[in-house]
Amino acid sequence: MGAVNAVADLAIEGEIAVLALDSPPVNALSHILREGIFNGIKQAIGNDAVKTIVLICRGRTFVAGADITEFGKPMKSPSFNDVLGLIEGSPKPVIAALHGTALGGGLELALSCHYRVSVPSAKGGLPEVHLGIIPGAGGTQRLPRIVGPRRALEMITSGAHVNAATLHREGLLDEIVAEDELRAGAIAFAAKVIAQKMPLKKIRNLDEKLAEVRGKPAFFAEFRAANARKFRGFLAPEYGIRAIEAAVDLPFEEGLAFEGRLFEELLKSPQSAAQRYAFFAERQAGKIPDIADDTPIIPIAKTGVIGAGTMGGGISMNFANAGIPVTIVEANQEALDRGLGVIRKNYENTAKRGRLKPEDVERRMNLLKGSLDMQDLADCDLVIEAVFEDMDIKKSVFTRLDGIVKQGAILATNTSYLNVNEIAAMTRRPEHVIGLHFFSPANVMRLLEIVRGKATSKSVIATSMKLAKKIGKIAVLVGVCHGFVGNRMLAARQAQANAMLMEGAMPWDIDKVLYDFGMPMGPFAMADLAGLDIGWKKATSSSANIREVLCEMDRRGQKTGAGFYDYDDKRNARPSPVTEKLVNDFLAKAGVTPRKITDEEILERCIHTMINEGAKILEEKIAIRASDIDIVWINGYGWPVYRGGPMFYADTLGLAHVVAKLKEHAPKLGAGFSISPLLEKLAATGQRFQDLQ
Repeated sequence: MGAVNAVADLAIEGEIAVLALDSPPVNALSHILREGIFNGIKQAIGNDAVKTIVLICRGRTFVAGADITEFGKPMKSPSFNDVLGLIEGSPKPVIAALHGTALGGGLELALSCHYRVSVPSAKGGLPEVHLGIIPGAGGTQRLPRIVGPRRALEMITSGAHVNAATLHREGLLDEIVAEDELRAGAIAFAAKVIAQKMPLKKIRNLDEKLAEVRGKPAFFAEFRAANARKFRGFLAPEYGIRAIEAAVDLPFEEGLAFEGRLFEELLKSPQSAAQRYAFFAERQAGKIPDIADDTPIIPIAKTGVIGAGTMGGGISMNFANAGIPVTIVEANQEALDRGLGVIRKNYENTAKRGRLKPEDVERRMNLLKGSLDMQDLADCDLVIEAVFEDMDIKKSVFTRLDGIVKQGAILATNTSYLNVNEIAAMTRRPEHVIGLHFFSPANVMRLLEIVRGKATSKSVIATSMKLAKKIGKIAVLVGVCHGFVGNRMLAARQAQANAMLMEGAMPWDIDKVLYDFGMPMGPFAMADLAGLDIGWKKATSSSANIREVLCEMDRRGQKTGAGFYDYDDKRNARPSPVTEKLVNDFLAKAGVTPRKITDEEILERCIHTMINEGAKILEEKIAIRASDIDIVWINGYGWPVYRGGPMFYADTLGLAHVVAKLKEHAPKLGAGFSISPLLEKLAATGQRFQDLQ
């Protein structure tokens, strides 16, 4: 029959109609695609020769979800629910043929069909939770009817992508066909439907799995309790649970209407706006204005890492996970063996949890070669130093590397704070030196701050950005300054937290405010976790501040059972009378009368000073855009994504409000504090950080 519209065509093969969709890059459910599906299905239904219909996509994937750019705008006819209603109500069986990823609206489309087949590599999921919403086209109503309420709860609240074998086992897929023969396999399945007179299987009519939990509110209460920590602060997971409760308790149409109301409520919420912003900001971070797409990339076939400690081991795992060989160099055999042992234990623990096969553990370990000789790095394409955070040590390492590693290779430092330009100056090839700041634990944390030195070549930057993606990292390009983006802003927050201790707040008072705001932990709990003795030296300690005295008392954090907090044998924290007395002693010695500091002041002094530092970072062009700063904080420091990052959060407050509060608190913010001229300018003109994009 030919073209239905620009993105859909209908072919008739005997008694089978094949409606093929092709709307690059991911067949998103834009108006033109919905129109193509709707009209194509209508034509196939109206053709007397057709007995069954196959819905298939060209390109790299089945429908991969909604067109997010249409969110919040009036829906053009046909709506997505119109499309799904037509398919589900078709008098002729409709078979969805899946490849690539059937996500969100894509999976909802497949669930409205009567049967589903896929290739083995396909994945499906309902990841709307990551955008602060729930499925809005029947996903919360149809999914529990076919896979059961418990599995639906897991999928919808996690947004996980599920492989074809699992979906087949759970009943969502009817058949898996050969990898390269999806069209032929789907047509063969359609022929079987005709030959065996298989019924119109409408998921909406299934009830057996829902009945198992109907009238059992404890089922949902237990799920909420088990996931309370994971869902803390987020609206969308709770709304997803409510929608599945409706699927269990209400008739399909009522449940569908309830889902729609919840979806609309979430779509208009600040949380969804923040999470959608973060979604686009993450993609934007990979775009570097002065790096062309055709910039030459340096092939990275072999890497080297100097240091087998916590950072070096974690960094090495990233490359082994991506199939890239790594030579790990340590100063002595004991440290090397210990480091390799920790890596093996990490992999084995992952295998015990079923996320790696035993043979994968061995394959990855075989990519790691230990050495005590830096000469073994000579043929590496990339070498990353992960030694102690000391400028003299790092300079010495780079001087040696410059004489060993082949020309054209990238030399990278994992420094958290230090000047990359100074380190690069120790070599005769500063254009090949870059900062690759991994976050601990490096094999888990997604963020990679890529630090561009003044001489770093565009090719080295482009290679690093591409490599970051290959090893599963979210890369943000930053400039050289003390602490770069994340740690520089963290220092501003820490300064205020420490200052408020000396005004009468207790560590747990400050930590609770930031935890309630959505951070995984406050600054003092974080210090205890990391170890209070990082950077502390017993020989030069002078009892100058509370942290030094705690270290002198051998209260060095969780590892010693005490720091700012006291810890039990399971590392559960409780406020410490020792720390409270210590704080009060410092106040008395300084002649300070403690005052009650409100939660509001704690939050504003910690967060608003970070925002102010972020504005200075933008002024100095250390970060390319405000959204890059937000991506650093979301992925490196646990900033709650439902608040969109510190710069987005400032925009939601209003920059004039932020400036007013900074001025109000200014007498307490320290002698060196100043408000960013950029922040003041934006506030005065009613602009936002987002307007600078």
